[in-house]
Amino acid sequence: MPTQPTRRAVLGAALAAAGTGALAACSDGGGDHAGGHSPGGAQNSDTYVSPGGKEVEAAEAARGSGPVRKVSLTATRARLDLGGGRTVASWAYGDRLPGREVRVTAGDTLALTLANHLPEATSLHWHGLALRNDMDGVPGLTQRDIAPGADFAYRFAVPHPGTYWFHPHSGVQQDRGLYAPLIVEDPKEPLAYDKEWVVVLDDWVDGVDGSTPDAVLKELSGGMGGGMDHGAHTMSGEGDEKGTADGSGDGPSRMMMGATSELLGGDAGDVAYPHYLVNGRVPQDPSSFSARPGDRIRLRIINAGGDTAFRVALGGHRMTVTHTDGFPVRHTTGDALLLGMGERYDVLVTAGDGVFPLTALAEGKRAGKKEASALAVLRTGSGATPAASVRPKELDGKLVEAGRLAPDPSVALSARAPDRTIRMRLTGGMAKYDWAFDGKPYSAEHRRPVEAGERVRVVFDNGTAMWHPLHLHGHTFALGGNAAGARKDTAIVLPHRSLTVEFDADNPGLWMVHCHNVYHAEAGMMTVLGYRS
Repeated sequence: MPTQPTRRAVLGAALAAAGTGALAACSDGGGDHAGGHSPGGAQNSDTYVSPGGKEVEAAEAARGSGPVRKVSLTATRARLDLGGGRTVASWAYGDRLPGREVRVTAGDTLALTLANHLPEATSLHWHGLALRNDMDGVPGLTQRDIAPGADFAYRFAVPHPGTYWFHPHSGVQQDRGLYAPLIVEDPKEPLAYDKEWVVVLDDWVDGVDGSTPDAVLKELSGGMGGGMDHGAHTMSGEGDEKGTADGSGDGPSRMMMGATSELLGGDAGDVAYPHYLVNGRVPQDPSSFSARPGDRIRLRIINAGGDTAFRVALGGHRMTVTHTDGFPVRHTTGDALLLGMGERYDVLVTAGDGVFPLTALAEGKRAGKKEASALAVLRTGSGATPAASVRPKELDGKLVEAGRLAPDPSVALSARAPDRTIRMRLTGGMAKYDWAFDGKPYSAEHRRPVEAGERVRVVFDNGTAMWHPLHLHGHTFALGGNAAGARKDTAIVLPHRSLTVEFDADNPGLWMVHCHNVYHAEAGMMTVLGYRS
């Protein structure tokens, strides 16, 4: 198989040159751009730390070099079984959905080689990890595309325990089957539990009635027209409308209209998905987790969806939240969780005796006249599998809200006044599908500067009628603009509201900030924080 040049060759030869590749250019069809971006380039590129520069090397050396965990991964076309007799043609890591879990211990060095057997270029982003910048997996910014038939060797120290995941950062590929959990175990694990259940939530469209994420993006990019903003429509989005997603007759319209949620501030989403999944299974044929009555179970819950927030509850149980986005919080007990795309929660439950539904409500979305949802089952005794439509009362119970969580003292930021404040206004709407920061669609050349060692405050001012789950690469931030906020890397900002976060600039490089709605990001709601050299 032909191979990509080594990481050091690419980032030694290419980073000195000014590149103009943008992530959006990686989205369509694997054309001549495949493998052609020069990462890290920009006007005045000498004023910024390059992804393979000495500052990045020094930060990686400070993390240490623990035992090496070697993994081989293949991105390939696959036929996936969603359960209940439903199979789809998609792209995946191997032949599994989700992809096979990667599990390491904090302090290890992960050496993972990704072979690209797809018909277009791809990449691999390690969501939530504070890793070296040239391994962050953003084509046109931190690495070259991985061309079809090529491979790329990712190698980096894994500093922090927690629940993470990985997916492409190339176009809308994440909304196919290209995702998998990354679990980083704590060598000094403070929690006591008997079993662990990794729960991956997803919304699914690829391969259903001819639909693809690229066709969905094309349809959405046409906008709703008439100057109408998102949220102004009252039509029911059932996902089986007549017409096509891309004008070619290959699939039905997937544009969601009329999806509303008070929790999300109004409009719930853009895309009417035909299926919602837990661990790759439809609710009519759910995955099952077996335990014994009285077992203490740690659930690691990941929202890998493209356009859907999930409200999650386990029937007959309360959940004690122990972590969010990998970092520990003061234990907080409630009935339900709300996860935007990219968010993760770890919870503890004490298993009852029987068969219990773990329901993930597709917040604000409907399938016909019913609320849409995903389902998995906790089984500790005999009994019938719950119906796909089951709605445990806990869904309407006490919701554990991220903004009210407090960090565990071991990970709380120190009290300190910010050295720099960056304001970003979220702009755009459905009429033109022109999502952006400050009205400017993404360009790899546009950086918002920070200096190493600074306490940075970021104020996200949402001027749109839509909620956005915002994700910062390479760092975790404290919610609420003070050291008392929970540590996260992805957080929801509600429509016409502001969200303030703070982080320490302790990981040099060029780092993406973007909406984790994959369609909003690809439309332009991405930007870059760049460390000054």
